[in-house]
Amino acid sequence: MNIQIMNNIPTVTRNLLIINVLMFLGTLVAQSYGIDLTKYLRLHFVLAGDFNAAQLITYMFMHGGFAHLFFNMFAVWMFGRILEQVWGPKRFLFYYLACGIGAGLIQETVIAIRYFSIESGLSPESIEIVLREGAKALQSNMNFIDPTMANLNLILNTSTVGASGAVYAILLGFGMLFPNQPLFIFPLPFPIKAKYFVIGYALIELWSGFANNPSDNVAHFAHLGGMIFGFILIMYWRKKNRGNGYYYN
Repeated sequence: MNIQIMNNIPTVTRNLLIINVLMFLGTLVAQSYGIDLTKYLRLHFVLAGDFNAAQLITYMFMHGGFAHLFFNMFAVWMFGRILEQVWGPKRFLFYYLACGIGAGLIQETVIAIRYFSIESGLSPESIEIVLREGAKALQSNMNFIDPTMANLNLILNTSTVGASGAVYAILLGFGMLFPNQPLFIFPLPFPIKAKYFVIGYALIELWSGFANNPSDNVAHFAHLGGMIFGFILIMYWRKKNRGNGYYYN
């Protein structure tokens, strides 16, 4: 992306792209020096030893790989710049961060429900073993033989990264502002209206979240959380600015 193209991107969208790329590159450089930034910046479960509240913000600027970064930033560029042009930079930035934080809170809530559900089926001794030895086991690509202890260990020592919660909120915002805008989505051979695109994505995430397949390694409820917070914010703004057709088409 050359300088001219970057200059044509609205300020907040451009800076979000730059910050995310710099954080990704910074993580790789730090790893080459033996420093694991993800330990501090990813969103850990609230009961895990590595958790701190700032991770509700920092996690959305971390990514699990180039493909994860690319597709999230492509969506920010494609749809975020339009929302910023409609709402203005301050409102768009607030929306992005609030929905990203909201996505993290929903993810933490869902993990907490799973944690306490699993914990109730274990003895205090088993829980103590998981707390004491679980992280080291995962670092060695190992886990407990007992499936309940293994699941508890994954919950305690698996973290969340990525801007996807905020990105799904951006998709929702675009769908609500421009519901009848046709979109060409690969591999569909025909255009689909934005509102159906958003509804379809939400249903897929809802189904995937309740399917609870640990092997897909995707925080589906964080995606839904971003959409939920986005919907609440947009409905609040619509009520507050009723009669202002400028914001909503």
